[in-house]
Amino acid sequence: MRAARAQGVTDPRVLEALRAVRRASFVPRELRNEVGYDCAIPIGRAQTTSQPSLIGLMIEALELGPEDTVLEVGTGHGYQAALLAKLARRVFSVERISELAQVARLNLSAQGVSNVEVVTGDGTLGLPGFAPFGGIVVAAAFLRVPAPLAAQLTPGGKLVMPVGNGGGDLVKVFEKHDSELVELRVLCGARFVPLLGANGFEVG
Repeated sequence: MRAARAQGVTDPRVLEALRAVRRASFVPRELRNEVGYDCAIPIGRAQTTSQPSLIGLMIEALELGPEDTVLEVGTGHGYQAALLAKLARRVFSVERISELAQVARLNLSAQGVSNVEVVTGDGTLGLPGFAPFGGIVVAAAFLRVPAPLAAQLTPGGKLVMPVGNGGGDLVKVFEKHDSELVELRVLCGARFVPLLGANGFEVG
C-alpha cells in the first residue's frame, strides 16, 4: 500500500482494497516470498501479475461506484479481480488460458470472493451477454482499444488499458462520450504481455 501511495494512488477505497486483499493468496506458492516487493510476479504460461502500485493506479482511474458492474480482461490468478470485487457490485473477468482461469476461480473461492465470475474465452470480444459495463480494465497491451470493448462500455464509463505492442506500453484512460471513446490521459508507462485474440495480436 505504501508503494501505491508513492505512485499517486489516493482513493481511500482503493487503498483499503490493497490493504485487505492478500496478494500471497494469488501467486504461485513457490513465489510467495516475492509479494512483499512492488514488482510483477510470473504466474506461468508466460503471464505475470502486475505490481500492486500499477494495479492500484489502473483501478483507481476507473472511478468505480459500489453499484457498478465491471469487466476485467486478463484474469491471471485473480488478484486484480479480488481488488475490483471490493469496489464494484459485480465483476466479470475473462481469461484466455483455461488453466489460469481455473486457478483464479479456486483462489477467489478460497478467499470468499463471491461477486466475481471468471469466464474462459477471448477477452478482446468482451462479454456482450453481460454488457454494458460501468468500467473496463485490460491487463494486456494492444495498439488500440478493441472495438467490442468500446461498444460494451456505458456512456460516461472509463476504460483503462495499456496501449502498445506488449513491452513498451502506455497505460491510457478512456471515457465513453455518447458512442465515442475519448482518450483522457496517460497514466504511466509500463511493460505488459501482448493482448491476444480476434481483436488483438494474432494467437501464435
